[in-house]
Amino acid sequence: MDAATRPASTDLYAQKTLSHRDARLIILAMMLPVFMGSLDSTILATALPAIGRDLGHISDLPWLITTYLIAATASTPLYGKISDIRGRRFTTMIALSAYLAGSLTCALAPSMAVLILGRIIHGIGGGGLTSTGMVVLGDVAAPKERARYYAYYSIVYTTAGACGPALGGFLSDHLHWTAIFWFNIPLGVTAFLFTTSVLRRLPRYDRPHRLDVLGAVLIVTATVGFMLAITSGGVRYPWTSPAILGLLGFSALSGALFVIRLMTAPEPLIPIAILKDPIACCAIAANSFGWGGIIGLNIFLPIYLQWVLGMSATAAGLSLMVLMATLNASAGFSAQLLVRHRRYKIVPLIGLALAIVSVATLAVEVEGLATWKFELLIAVLGTGFGPIAPLSTTSLQNTVALHQFGTAIGTMTFTRSLYATVLVAVFGALVNAAATQGAASTASHVDLSGFQLIFAAAAISLTVAFVAIVLLEEKPFRTGV
Repeated sequence: MDAATRPASTDLYAQKTLSHRDARLIILAMMLPVFMGSLDSTILATALPAIGRDLGHISDLPWLITTYLIAATASTPLYGKISDIRGRRFTTMIALSAYLAGSLTCALAPSMAVLILGRIIHGIGGGGLTSTGMVVLGDVAAPKERARYYAYYSIVYTTAGACGPALGGFLSDHLHWTAIFWFNIPLGVTAFLFTTSVLRRLPRYDRPHRLDVLGAVLIVTATVGFMLAITSGGVRYPWTSPAILGLLGFSALSGALFVIRLMTAPEPLIPIAILKDPIACCAIAANSFGWGGIIGLNIFLPIYLQWVLGMSATAAGLSLMVLMATLNASAGFSAQLLVRHRRYKIVPLIGLALAIVSVATLAVEVEGLATWKFELLIAVLGTGFGPIAPLSTTSLQNTVALHQFGTAIGTMTFTRSLYATVLVAVFGALVNAAATQGAASTASHVDLSGFQLIFAAAAISLTVAFVAIVLLEEKPFRTGV
């Protein structure tokens, strides 16, 4: 009897208990999809000039990044819901299949239009890789043990994202930009074969659900419309043009209809129980505003280092390795503390306060910042932010029902991705606005004013995450799955 035909009254099905070896094997198997999903969000950035030289249509190059982010963001809630209906293994197979199809389409693309289409398919697959990995973690480990396992995911996710630009640049310079997508094929096939086998051992806590197709369509159209407006406004069209205003209006209408659907659907795409849970809301807010600031800085700090501090591209990339290393180490260490102390918010709050101070210092001292001081500040930033990732995710999974793990993590991932993508667009708009206002001034003045606004906005975003952690209830972690 499959998940669709089991009695609705059955809350939890009889499950075999996973051995520690099986749990570790399942977690290890899911790290490769997480790595792939994070890597492909950044790997193409350094290859854009080469793609433009080969395919032309240079003005369309930003769409190769934007379409991936839009597709990945919009599809995330669907993956969470499907994983609760059909199981994690089925959902992982869908994501990997789309990922491989998108990679092959991009590798063989004869034109920019086909390449953009391939990136859309690629993003649909990538959106499910990282979110499903986190859902699987919730299935194999009790909340009290989950934080330490999450540190492994955090290390893989941040390392892949940080190494993406360097790897993409290397493949583009020494082979060809299509090598980026051919590189994905063996990774995807390996992940497909490995996870297909290993995830058969995964316990299933799913139960019959109805997929809210109308809600899914509304959230996808609202997201796509809003992201198209944000990424096109001030670039392709003026912000007050009919095209941008029409997209914003369409997005607002779709979003309002989605909210109505949430309140009226028999089984909405995002369960009202999750939205009404104060712990879940605080955890999602902390994760989204915290990671949004970090992702935005990770994209614009290399530009700052090259334009303002005069570093080469290689030196800028190496300098940011400090941020990755300290964040990973801090996440791993704090994850061990979370499960040992009842007052587990103290360390994350202290760390996040230090992170806010470090980013605010970047904003104040943006001009003439010594290299050693920059390295010190981003080391403090990484160390301070590290505990937020395991705390927010573990708190969310500790408060939701077992059969809603997928939907809860999908909601968190969707919110984080949407906010991060919007924040990156806002950061770009700030730089463009500064450049326009300072056109009559020196280039350095334009750059400094734009980056000062970016660092200030990042500090504000981290401050919102700090407030969310303050409001988060310290609910004891469950000792059983």
